[in-house]
Amino acid sequence: MITPLDHTIKGVMEFTWPMIIICILTLASIHITDIIKNKKPFVLYKEIFSLFFLIYILCLFQIVTFEDQSLYINNNNLSPFKEILRYRFGSRLFIKNVIGNVVMFIPYGIFAALYANLEKPFHALCLVFFASVTVETTQLLIGRVFDIDDIILNVIGGLLGYGIYRLIDTIGDSLPKIFKSNWFLNLVSVGLLGLFIGYIWMVMM
Repeated sequence: MITPLDHTIKGVMEFTWPMIIICILTLASIHITDIIKNKKPFVLYKEIFSLFFLIYILCLFQIVTFEDQSLYINNNNLSPFKEILRYRFGSRLFIKNVIGNVVMFIPYGIFAALYANLEKPFHALCLVFFASVTVETTQLLIGRVFDIDDIILNVIGGLLGYGIYRLIDTIGDSLPKIFKSNWFLNLVSVGLLGLFIGYIWMVMM
């Protein structure tokens, strides 16, 4: 059974997969050459996490730039909560435009917290806000709209992602050493990658 989420992911992947393959192969060739030439350590779970980050950024680019531009002409919104309150709670448009904008930036909050080693929510807030404003400004420049509500929802999502990362990090500190070992993290990462590939394959078929 194809769910609305499956349909959205399929639509995104249909246009994004060539860019994903090109970026992964070209960047991987440079990265692998750097590892071999300079004898740098290769940590599988970190490489897989970086792969997820690259795929996420490319899919985010697809989502925010390749929708029907004709729907967004002269609809800029500079009034906070105007668009959020326009949708009936629980409706399809509420889930797509409100929940969707929150969920879309949860991974960004996680990735930002990890790569920048963020410890304070304010730092996460600044990075997420900057990313969201960049997205909205770019949309305005390509003929779509600037929506202050999207920024509010993106920031909420990014801070939720930061909170999830901090929670996982706190729980991880109390776990036995075996769960923090490289081989265990590698195993979990490979498993997650396998599930991700399997899900995308199922959706695309």
